[in-house]
Amino acid sequence: MGRNLQTSERLRPVDLARGHGLSTQAIRNYEEAGILPAAGRTSHGYRTYTPLHAGALSAFLALVPGHGHRTATSIMRAVNEGAVEEAFRLIDESHAQLLDDRRTLQAVESALRDLEPTTAPEAGGGPVPDGMFIGPLAERLGIRPATLRKWERAGLLRPRRDPHTGYRVYGEADVRDARLAHQLRRGGYLLEQIAPLIAQVRAAGGLEPLEAALCDWHRRLSARGRALLTGAAELETYLRGRG
Repeated sequence: MGRNLQTSERLRPVDLARGHGLSTQAIRNYEEAGILPAAGRTSHGYRTYTPLHAGALSAFLALVPGHGHRTATSIMRAVNEGAVEEAFRLIDESHAQLLDDRRTLQAVESALRDLEPTTAPEAGGGPVPDGMFIGPLAERLGIRPATLRKWERAGLLRPRRDPHTGYRVYGEADVRDARLAHQLRRGGYLLEQIAPLIAQVRAAGGLEPLEAALCDWHRRLSARGRALLTGAAELETYLRGRG
């Protein structure tokens, strides 16, 4: 059975803050954001909290690692406003995103396993058979052309230029690198982390250069999955305490 959080025991802001290494200002900020239910007030206007507020704080802090601060805030605000179904929808979205990220990781691994060393076209050679301009490639990846240009400046992409128009032309290797960059960005990697990986893939043409990064990605997805479970357990305790 869930513990009863709705008691008359009074807690000061410092009582809530102390157990979690937070400041009393953070407690007030959480209340103003709707993460905690509204505090009671003494005759002198001082805030007073109860174990219900402590349960809300525990639930929120447990939700953050799996959902992120913004979504965890939205979940708690929905619960405190009585919109529990909205809170469940937000939770479902986080689980769906985790599943999507797992599929992305599988796609990266599959793509890397299929990589073959690609030789750049000789200078002055004919056009790359599957050459793509920046607009179609951006549309194919679901990103903006400006993002591809940013990745090029960061050294992730090296498209050639059409000698007549000056337009960027992305050959087979460029499309591969763009796909890998896109997938790794979705996995949470920064551009400065991706650039050397792409460079190693170009040189090695295989999975080995990314093995350590992929193992780390697996670990982080597993940690997120466990964090979602922990957050769900704490939220269920809070919901039971609310009655």
